[in-house]
Amino acid sequence: MYLTRHLETKLNLVANHSKVVMVTGARQVGKSTLLKKCFPDIPHITFDPHQDLYNVRQDPDLFLKQYKTPLILDEIQFYPELLSSIKRFVDQSDQPGQYFLTGSQNLSVLKNAAESMAGRVAILPLYPMTLHELHQQSTAHWLPILLDDPDQLPKRFKGILQEFSLWKSLWRGGMPGLISQPDELLGTYFSSYIQTYIERDIRLIEDIRDLNNFGRFLGVLSALTSQEINLSELGGKIGVTHKTIDRWLSLLKNTFQWHLLNPYHGNTLKRITKKAKGIIADTGLAAHLTQLMSPSTLGTYPGLGSLFESYVVNQVYGALAQTYSAPGIYHWRSHHGAEVDLLFEQNGFLYPVEINMKSYLNKHDTRGLRAFRETYPSERIKTGIIIYPGERCFYLDETVIAVPCHGIFS
Repeated sequence: MYLTRHLETKLNLVANHSKVVMVTGARQVGKSTLLKKCFPDIPHITFDPHQDLYNVRQDPDLFLKQYKTPLILDEIQFYPELLSSIKRFVDQSDQPGQYFLTGSQNLSVLKNAAESMAGRVAILPLYPMTLHELHQQSTAHWLPILLDDPDQLPKRFKGILQEFSLWKSLWRGGMPGLISQPDELLGTYFSSYIQTYIERDIRLIEDIRDLNNFGRFLGVLSALTSQEINLSELGGKIGVTHKTIDRWLSLLKNTFQWHLLNPYHGNTLKRITKKAKGIIADTGLAAHLTQLMSPSTLGTYPGLGSLFESYVVNQVYGALAQTYSAPGIYHWRSHHGAEVDLLFEQNGFLYPVEINMKSYLNKHDTRGLRAFRETYPSERIKTGIIIYPGERCFYLDETVIAVPCHGIFS
């Protein structure tokens, strides 16, 4: 069953203006399916990490000569040497849409890839399905409205998704392969996903000899999602050095399993944390790794608030992928504990966002946003918002709006 992806509009537009289009994202987020749906008549070749069925490594130029363009090349990270040949071929013509590539590894870490394709490839990130995609809602997400004019949010609020279940949404996550799967099969799906991810993606980048430790690392990290990461402390829990933890975190980030939110300092460096915050890219995977066996187990899970924050951040990344000019994205926290979970910077303005699990909010819940304004009195700060699982979109005070995480906007 195919559900429409919101990236389709941007993909079709970019294909009309770029010689090479690359769709990147984690394993099984729907990259190949998206390209097949948008370009059903274009030949599609899928590469294998172990078997060079087309003799690409031996003679990449000869391989490309056998096929007319346009052409879809799936899992290009297995054959990075092909990118130099693609560069030479596309330089012979100004025709847009010559090659469509997919990759589950960041292009910048592929050998010579960044230099080979500079100025010739448009890179479009694809993330697990957003709530609006899963429910096939074409209405606007709150993010573009926030970045345009946050004070329009209450006016453009049309209601909530009535079929939304918070615990179930957090527990299942957004992997397209689970759309038609019953809850009973989620454990089997994610177990296979992790095994394949380690064997096909991680081992391609680095030879990790102690896979048991890496598996423990994934589990511990999942429980720490939406928190600032202390490398030494995390290494101590697993029994590896902080350098190893740093390297493993880079692996997760470069294979799109982990988001890293850098801290915002502005012009005030004192009393502000300098640690980045880590976010797992799918809460369904996090729930599996932390042994949450059903949606009902989330009710007593001590990390529920952090899981909800990760869920909202993942929705944000999905919404950002559809934009044509993404803002800077940060988090902010003082040493006294005041924090803003998300902070967007665009056109000289700051857009603070708090994420709160409470169904009913009051003015006391705005204290983090107030502290941020007090810390940066000279900055241009827009109306802040608090994303929560309630049903109303309304002003909590003159500078803060409550916004339902499952809201529908015009």
